[in-house]
Amino acid sequence: MKILISNDDGYLAPGIIALADALSAIAEITVVAPDSNRSGSSNSLTLDRPLWVERAGNGFYYLNGTPSDCVHVALTGLLPDRPDLIVSGINQGQNMGDDTLYSGTVAAATEGFLFGIPAIAFSQLHKGWEHLDSAARIAREVVERQFDAIAKPYLLNVNIPNLPYAELKSCVATRLGKRHMSEPVYKMRDPHGKDIYWIGPPGGVKDAGEGTDFHATANGHVSITPLQIDLTHAAQLADLKKALA
Repeated sequence: MKILISNDDGYLAPGIIALADALSAIAEITVVAPDSNRSGSSNSLTLDRPLWVERAGNGFYYLNGTPSDCVHVALTGLLPDRPDLIVSGINQGQNMGDDTLYSGTVAAATEGFLFGIPAIAFSQLHKGWEHLDSAARIAREVVERQFDAIAKPYLLNVNIPNLPYAELKSCVATRLGKRHMSEPVYKMRDPHGKDIYWIGPPGGVKDAGEGTDFHATANGHVSITPLQIDLTHAAQLADLKKALA
């Protein structure tokens, strides 16, 4: 099996190093990741400047672009062979509910999915890398499942509680929960008297009912959510057709 690995925390992040170590035992891996932290970059591609690729001493490739750039360049110009699987992460912090819209971790996996390749995004629930070895072990086990019963390509979003391996409960299939609206921006003045703004934290959890990713991880389970790309509001389509008639 050939696996392409990327992330949004950068090629030096502990999460991607742990993921590469875990998967190298079961597959031929290639790592192509951003040169620095690109969290929150979503599915953006860099179209206003050229991109360069360098190779680190550990064999990882790193790119001066977004997670989507990394996977796109790898698949269309860097790799000699098409990988069997795209794996992104392990992210420092959860990507659940509405967070998936902004996540660079999920975006890297999504880019592979758009090219018709199965893809999995992995995130730890909390920042700090606590019990990262446990998360990497879970990631390997999830990849080894291969999910032959699911139509390919698939796009899976996996969130892992920061717990010792022995304390983690089973992997469960979930849907995305929902958050309240984001908190307001922080406004302040820089040393030159100019107003500057920092994006506020995400809103609190609104829907964490049974069956959601929030509920599963809060109860010690590993959450696996299948994602799709079609944004069509199917329920409104018929009404729109009537309105336009």
